[in-house]
Amino acid sequence: MTATITPPGTTGARPAPLLRGYRFELTKLLSQWRIRVLLLACWIAPAIFVAVVSQQSALPADTVFGRWMHTTGWAGSLVVLAFSCTWALPLLTALVAGDVFAAEDRLGTWRHLLVAVRSPARIFVTKAVASLTVLLLLAAGLAVSSIVGGLLAVGNHPLVGLDGHTLNPADAAGTVLLAWVCVLVPMLAFAAVGLLGSVALGRSPMGLLMPALLAFGLQLAQMLPLPEAVRLALPSQAFLAWRGLFTSPVQTGPLLIGLTVCLAWAAAATALAYRLFLRRDFTDLAYDGSGRRVLGGGVLPLAGLVAITVALVAAATPAGGTGIERTKLQDSLSIAYAHLYRLQTTQLHRPDVTEAQLRATASCDKGGDNVADEGPGNDWRCVVSWHLPGAAAVGTAIYQLDVAADGRYVADGDGPKEVNGFFQVRTPSGDAPNPLWQFDGNVDLLDNSPEG
Repeated sequence: MTATITPPGTTGARPAPLLRGYRFELTKLLSQWRIRVLLLACWIAPAIFVAVVSQQSALPADTVFGRWMHTTGWAGSLVVLAFSCTWALPLLTALVAGDVFAAEDRLGTWRHLLVAVRSPARIFVTKAVASLTVLLLLAAGLAVSSIVGGLLAVGNHPLVGLDGHTLNPADAAGTVLLAWVCVLVPMLAFAAVGLLGSVALGRSPMGLLMPALLAFGLQLAQMLPLPEAVRLALPSQAFLAWRGLFTSPVQTGPLLIGLTVCLAWAAAATALAYRLFLRRDFTDLAYDGSGRRVLGGGVLPLAGLVAITVALVAAATPAGGTGIERTKLQDSLSIAYAHLYRLQTTQLHRPDVTEAQLRATASCDKGGDNVADEGPGNDWRCVVSWHLPGAAAVGTAIYQLDVAADGRYVADGDGPKEVNGFFQVRTPSGDAPNPLWQFDGNVDLLDNSPEG
């Protein structure tokens, strides 16, 4: 006997209600031991990690906000956020969205599901929404657990931003939560790619790996000195652009572009997956996908989307070169130094001085006279100058800067010792970390400050 699938609409049977199908698909996902382990890990592990690391003498200073984990509980959540954007969220989308359709191929249950639901379109919608629900639960666990662990271990204290300004606990809470909400958008884009891989490649394990492989490839690309328009047009940029929330004023340009690009990717990948799903042959029980189908129905359209977004970003923004220029770096460094100098002044119980009174400026050079003063690298050398009220002499401090291609930089103090040459300062209450010794900053890639 030959089994055939009757196309929707050719019989009088009505499709199963969407809500019932959604509950059914969500129950199937939550009943899997793999999903339960992931949920348990996401809701417990971050709190333990933040609480333990915050009590260690060696902090993850190579991660943004890691050097502040002794100071405030909010820093720990941002360290987890940075790790999640690099590894956790792409892997979670692969394990959930990348397997939601392929699981039916492995089990051979498509015919039973089509008979029960009587609508391929509704099957696609319910599976996509159910997988998105699970991903939101996982992301919420990472956020809530890391915040609770940090607040219990360190406390609800002010947070130092990436330009040195201090956020009070209320502002820190709101900004940290907003950062977690922002990264849900690129997670949605990678989930859509997972749906596309799961539909296009069937039982093949490559479908499961598509979001992870895409994330890995984009991470490698982000490390290169790409043209600014290309960098902003990649869906991974939004996983980094949340850092701009922790400057004053907020660096909204890269963030909004990154979120828009990710929404475009989410819509395009979902539409491609939906189209492939409705056109597939459900009677083929050994379906392992088709390389030609994946190339023509997934890879090429997404590559075209990248080309379109690069052209639009280049035309609509002042993006040019790598986005890392001497004037931008000097402005960012001088602002951060002025804010952190006030923080050090408070630690030492010296008379307060405002940023306007300090009139901090910076002069930077990259690699000597024979190298252009632009682009990423660890060969930036900057001299910061500032003034104190009532003093005729001009204070200077030297920094070696390691500037990453994505705009983040680490400023390493190189003297004088009493200002930024030692990792601690002696305060009336004992030794304390020196905020001017090493600190993180973030260059706005879209800032078009005039040269001078």
